[in-house]
Amino acid sequence: MTLSSNSRFLTCVLVLMSFSTFALSEVPSAIAKQQNHRMVVLSDIEADPDDAQTLVRLLLYVNQIDIEGLVATTSVHQKLMVAPESMHKIIDAYGLVRDNLEQHEKGFPSAKHLHDLVKKGLPIYGMQGVGEDKDSPGSDWLIKAIEKRDPRPLWVTVWGGANTLAQALFRLQQTKSADELAALVSKLRVYTISDQDDSGAWIRKQFPTLFYIVSPGGYGAATWTGINTYVDGIDNTTISNPWLADNIQQGHGPLGMQYPDVAYGMEGDTPTWLNLILNGLSDPEHPQWGGWGGRYELYVPKLADMDPKGFTGGVPVEPETRAIWTNATDTYMPALSSEYGRSLKLSDKSYTGYRTTLWRWRDELQNDFAARMDWTTKPYAEANHPPVPVLNHEQTLTVQSEQYFNLDARNSFDPDGDSLQFWWFNYPEAGSLPDEYIKVTSAENMNRVAVKAPKVTKPQQLHFILKVTDRGTPAITRYQRVIVNVNP
Repeated sequence: MTLSSNSRFLTCVLVLMSFSTFALSEVPSAIAKQQNHRMVVLSDIEADPDDAQTLVRLLLYVNQIDIEGLVATTSVHQKLMVAPESMHKIIDAYGLVRDNLEQHEKGFPSAKHLHDLVKKGLPIYGMQGVGEDKDSPGSDWLIKAIEKRDPRPLWVTVWGGANTLAQALFRLQQTKSADELAALVSKLRVYTISDQDDSGAWIRKQFPTLFYIVSPGGYGAATWTGINTYVDGIDNTTISNPWLADNIQQGHGPLGMQYPDVAYGMEGDTPTWLNLILNGLSDPEHPQWGGWGGRYELYVPKLADMDPKGFTGGVPVEPETRAIWTNATDTYMPALSSEYGRSLKLSDKSYTGYRTTLWRWRDELQNDFAARMDWTTKPYAEANHPPVPVLNHEQTLTVQSEQYFNLDARNSFDPDGDSLQFWWFNYPEAGSLPDEYIKVTSAENMNRVAVKAPKVTKPQQLHFILKVTDRGTPAITRYQRVIVNVNP
């Protein structure tokens, strides 16, 4: 039968009560390491509708990411204009739903706080906007964020051109000692959506120690395109225009109304911050471990691999002079649903590529987006909320070569009382045996599974991912990562 809102609420209360003793003692240990990340956004909003799309999504996660600046910038696609007013318009819509969001998770800042973070860079393209007398409210604000006394790194996510960041670094270079500058640069984490002006290459050359994630060169060779690329052989429904209309745009209140139609590609800028979401999957300090925003490795890419003749909007493609965090390759085998017998099983079909590192999570991140958009209009009892995966052991295990061991998440639960679906899998590329997939020896969809460690002649590291998905609507997935050190 269908539960009424009141009876569902009662069910939720009973479920939470049944876990009360456990929750007090065990849940904090499972999520205690999760801490909001600091972030400043540089956006060429209005160059393409995708920046507005990305900002709408971001505002649903501003209780999990500490936004410290929203800077309107130029890019190769918008050289002479910045549009902070478009940010304010979307934040106004957020202000109308903020109190409803707060019913579902705490910590959503006021619209006024977010309005105060909106700044603008110079309406000048690229390196023409870098140098003496090129400071702007945006670059000044960014310097304040960099200099802020906070032990956490500062993520600068660049959705358009990077020249506001270049100017901030230029000014710091002019005003700080070498040691002071090195300390400030060490706090920065930069993720840019390709190079949308000529300042990105300058930054990487001038500041060779700067933590920098980018797929330089033609957009056709970029990991970020995995968020919206059509993949043959899989269900692409969650990136379709009808899905966006039904789940985001229509009937989802004033914030959903601010999500524009796709023009060139859905949300090309969103991957810059997806790995900062507190979903249990990624560790942003380790881009090679992978997550919703893709997986990246540290090396000097070859010019020929950067699609140098592909579309860049006219930004020159230069050889890289130092190692950057850039495209990595995953081989992904999906889990397939079965009508009878084992409810989930590993597909015998695999997909390999750098875009795969991102699109492999796409349905899960899209459903999460849809669920949070529901939060803008629905009361708690009528919406879905994330399950809580809980390990019955430490997140790091040490075993011997060829030893059997167990991975156990039997105490996982759902705050809405929904049934849970489990899936355990090895993520070989995140460990030290990237070419060896270590299978779970029992059914992968049980809450407690068995694994046999591989035979090794030197210490190796394995990564296993637990996916816990509830059966609410839209279904929401949360994760735990278990790192297994295997000794000879």
